[in-house]
Amino acid sequence: MANTASARKRIRQIEKRTERNRARRSRVRTFLRAVEDAITGGDKAKAQEAFRLAQPELQRAADKGVTHDNTVARKLSRLSARIKAIGAAA
Repeated sequence: MANTASARKRIRQIEKRTERNRARRSRVRTFLRAVEDAITGGDKAKAQEAFRLAQPELQRAADKGVTHDNTVARKLSRLSARIKAIGAAA
C-alpha cells in the first residue's frame, strides 16, 4: 500500500489512465471489427466507408500511446490491401 501522498496520487492517476486506455482500445477494436465484417461480406463500398471511419480512431490510439505507431501503420496497410483485393477478386 502506498505510504506517501504522492504515491497515493500516482495510484489514482494510473487508475484513471488505465480506464481511459481500456476504453480507447475497446473503441479501436469495435471500428476494426466493422471493417473486418465489411471485408468478409465482400461489400467494397461498405468496407471503404468503415475503413475511412476507423483510420482516425487508430491514429488517435497511436497518438495517445495506447498502441504503437508501427502497429497502427501495419494494420491500416493490411486492411487497405484487403479492401483493394475485393474489387480484383470479383
